[in-house]
Amino acid sequence: MSPVLIFTERGIYCPAGDFYIDPWRPVDRALITHAHADHARPGHNRYLATDIAAPVLRHRLGDITLNTVRYGETRTIGDATVSFHPAGHVPGSAQIRVEVEGEVWCASGDYKTAPDGLSTPFEPVRCHAFITESTFGLPVFRWRPDADLASEINAWWQAAQEAGQTPVLGAYSFGKAQRLLTLLDSNIGPILTHGAVETTTQVMRVQGLPLPATTHVTPEMKIKDHPGALVLAPPSALGSTWMGRFGTTTTAFASGWMQLRGIRRRRAADKGFVISDHADWDGLNSAIRDTGAERVFVTHGYTDSFSRWLTDQGYDAAPVPTEFGGEEEEEDA
Repeated sequence: MSPVLIFTERGIYCPAGDFYIDPWRPVDRALITHAHADHARPGHNRYLATDIAAPVLRHRLGDITLNTVRYGETRTIGDATVSFHPAGHVPGSAQIRVEVEGEVWCASGDYKTAPDGLSTPFEPVRCHAFITESTFGLPVFRWRPDADLASEINAWWQAAQEAGQTPVLGAYSFGKAQRLLTLLDSNIGPILTHGAVETTTQVMRVQGLPLPATTHVTPEMKIKDHPGALVLAPPSALGSTWMGRFGTTTTAFASGWMQLRGIRRRRAADKGFVISDHADWDGLNSAIRDTGAERVFVTHGYTDSFSRWLTDQGYDAAPVPTEFGGEEEEEDA
């Protein structure tokens, strides 16, 4: 029997079903784990994703031929049986379970094991082989509870108010930005958003996700009309001419990479908040353990070191090259 999934120059391919998972080259049929740009690319003839992921996928990719599936719903594609299961990464994100002749493989995409209040919480998928990311596959990466992080961010916001500064928080426009919105205390002041954040947030509001009120930053906006405001923007906006309208600012960047001092310095922000939509070290290990898989394929991140660690733990593990990015590369995600 040939492998259920194979790694090709176009992406992860299922011969039995003649489909790809998150392909990075144009293909006929693409099964998409989530709507971040490194996993959901334009140019495919047919797309399949969760119903929750569909609105943002259409917002980002335009007029695509997209079919949807609910979590846990089974589809037969060729000689393969396919189902999508919560990955906890961003709203609508999924692990894709593929079964062929009793052999079960699971492609996890990106995932996070800690609930965030917006995404459907991660559910382990029992399988024989598991394809895992390793974006934060080192023991140094361990995340703090969201409640602690919220207190830290809101204290920074209040301190900026007292100093007569406008706090500008950099975060990826899909997923991270909306998660931060749920942590911000709107009693402190208004929340202003860059267009890239606002348009995606509005798509998610329309589909029923509980997100607080925000105000879109327009060219004619004057910061004096929004005293005490916090600004939420994509990382590319920090340090750009777009920032000039806010007067005296203090900047922060929200990412799991803020755990590393060298990257904090390179970002040149005044403050770094450690928050990620990817699993930390403990989350990666627990997720893999809960699958019951014996074979583990390690993709984007610390692939070599994490696969060696898994091998030492008794898994049949190996790194696999892909064209997925980690959190640091998802500048528009």
